[in-house]
Amino acid sequence: MNHFQNIPTTCISDAMQGLNNMDPAIKPLKEEYRIAGRAFTVKMPVGDNLCVLRAIREANPGDNLVVDAKGDTYRAIAGDFILGLAQTLGIQGIVVDGAIRDIVGTKQLNFPVFCRGTTVAASGKAGWGEINVPISCGGTTVHPGDLIVGDADGVVVVPRSKEQEILQKALEKLEQDRKRAERVSGKVAEVKQYLDDVLDK
Repeated sequence: MNHFQNIPTTCISDAMQGLNNMDPAIKPLKEEYRIAGRAFTVKMPVGDNLCVLRAIREANPGDNLVVDAKGDTYRAIAGDFILGLAQTLGIQGIVVDGAIRDIVGTKQLNFPVFCRGTTVAASGKAGWGEINVPISCGGTTVHPGDLIVGDADGVVVVPRSKEQEILQKALEKLEQDRKRAERVSGKVAEVKQYLDDVLDK
């Protein structure tokens, strides 16, 4: 899992042909946020976040909460107080297909939050929802224990059963990108040759 920590999501996405990317609207609150850890999944009805609290209690340190809030951006799944609870218990970050609130306070936590938007409205606590079950988040299937990697470009899901295969492909892509950049960087003739090679295929 730690091997993915320093690989850009773009390389991981390329290794999976872009098939396990979350909706690009789900972005980090701060560009410097980065996560790479196991998914602890949450399936919540719109506007009812009690199961998020249950997930915070049950998740292991280092887990990432991945919350299917059905894309709702009117009611927040959490604010700075609840996110601070998650941070205190060692949760690595939260990814939500939905919204959060208390933006200034949340940013001050320096706790990685990836979300679809922000809002002022709170959720209720009727008690519905499920935790640690397969979900869809940002249009992508997430199973408990899948690897969640997020950075400034977005969030990708690495199925647990294919981790080693995808890691190898992502590392190869990273090396290819490095060599390509090194070959053409600042060199007019090499840039022209690269463009010719690509465009004349």
